[in-house]
Amino acid sequence: MAVKIFSSAIMGLDPFLIEVEVDASPGLPSFSIVGLGDKAVEESRERINAALKNSDFKPPSNFPKKITVNLAPADIKKQGSGYDLPIAVGFLISTSQIKNIDFSDKILVGELSLSGNLRKFNGVLPIAILAQKLNKILILPKANQKEANIVKGLKFISADNVEELIFKLENNKGVEVGDGMFDNIQDGDFSFDVDFAYIAGQEIQKRAMEVAAAGGHNIFMFGPPGTGKSLLAKALISILPSMTREEILEVTKIYSIAGLLSPEYPLIIKRPFRTPHHSASAVSLIGGGSNLTVGEISLSHRGILFLDELPEFHRDVLEALRQPMEEGKITIARAQGKATFPARFTLVAASNPCPCGYFNDPERECRCTPSQIAKYQRKLSGPIMDRIDIKINVPRVSFDKLQEKKVAEESSKVRERVEEARQIQNDRFKNRGIFSNSEMGVKEIEEFCLIDNISKNLLREAMKKLYLSARAYHKILKIARTIADLEKEEIIKPNYISEAIEYQREIGY
Repeated sequence: MAVKIFSSAIMGLDPFLIEVEVDASPGLPSFSIVGLGDKAVEESRERINAALKNSDFKPPSNFPKKITVNLAPADIKKQGSGYDLPIAVGFLISTSQIKNIDFSDKILVGELSLSGNLRKFNGVLPIAILAQKLNKILILPKANQKEANIVKGLKFISADNVEELIFKLENNKGVEVGDGMFDNIQDGDFSFDVDFAYIAGQEIQKRAMEVAAAGGHNIFMFGPPGTGKSLLAKALISILPSMTREEILEVTKIYSIAGLLSPEYPLIIKRPFRTPHHSASAVSLIGGGSNLTVGEISLSHRGILFLDELPEFHRDVLEALRQPMEEGKITIARAQGKATFPARFTLVAASNPCPCGYFNDPERECRCTPSQIAKYQRKLSGPIMDRIDIKINVPRVSFDKLQEKKVAEESSKVRERVEEARQIQNDRFKNRGIFSNSEMGVKEIEEFCLIDNISKNLLREAMKKLYLSARAYHKILKIARTIADLEKEEIIKPNYISEAIEYQREIGY
């Protein structure tokens, strides 16, 4: 008897239905799985055999029939161990070991242990959203119960092991309804490792950070070692606005697929801050690989990607950032398929002027040769630097500044201004799919970045003297729009344009 059960697969971040067909026919005893499964799917035969045997069921290895499992559609590669549960349940029904339960309204996912327990499975949240959309009951391991509970109104059944699940299914028990977790979110109730109040001096640099946070702009810091570049980057996360519910759901889906959600509280409510090492490969940063996994740029979606010592990264890795920096997403094509991952991050990069860090330093002598300096500087290509909105020098802080008893402005005060500016942007871009000024396209720039003749003359002279590109021109307008939002001004004034131009100047080596 052929049995059909629904499961789900994820390509990129998008879930889709998989039909698990199980047929038990007379013939030489065998257990085969077809449908373009990977190694984990092939190994599910051994896990299912042991799990059913240890759950007091007759396993496929002891059944005198030809067992065939088909994962449809057959032309899509199936990955992971989440098909263990639907295959096992389909086998039990096809061999009449349990009641012929109606599975047309159910989606099953879960990995089996050899003892018959259900293990936690990655990517449950997007599958739960799909199940609710299709009005189906999601059946999953109890370890994923809290993650499924995020989706308000979702009907689901969770269990610790196969025996418990079969009992619930046969007796029509255990159906729960997701009540959602958004109602328990405390906006802005976070603690941060670094506060702006801890940073002495650097007022101009902190102002640039505020502008970057308010508009979601990329920022590049340049200066000798020990001047506070990393400290400023770590403090930036403390002034970013709280995520909207839509942003929370976006980020949580990514972390669900990556298997990085907390078992106790599987909801990402704090903006991500990712700091990959400069030895990171292109795949680890961008994503992809044999299983099309997410990379650091997607894990930093709606948050910060901090690349310290930017020239130390491999050039091919940096060049791979071009598309996501411009489009807010990355499309990866491989032999087994194509996936698009979101990557709307704020890039925060830092660099020394040379390998030793003291080129053109007025106080310390540089030990690098001219060829070493030239090679170091060539790693930062023009196209990458042109995609960075704000460029600032971070000079040394004097002894007197470090010894001042005056406490700098706290991050909470700065965050209030940033959140007010972001609220202005939310109202401006309502129903446009845009969250910040940095995401504006040419159409939005022409609509919301109107300037007077004085500002036009300033821009004209800046483009002529600084040799700015068309991309830089649009970035200046977007930054000026952000500065006006911080000042709660509808009109972009010439002094806002002047400040934005300063952020686009090439910083000197």
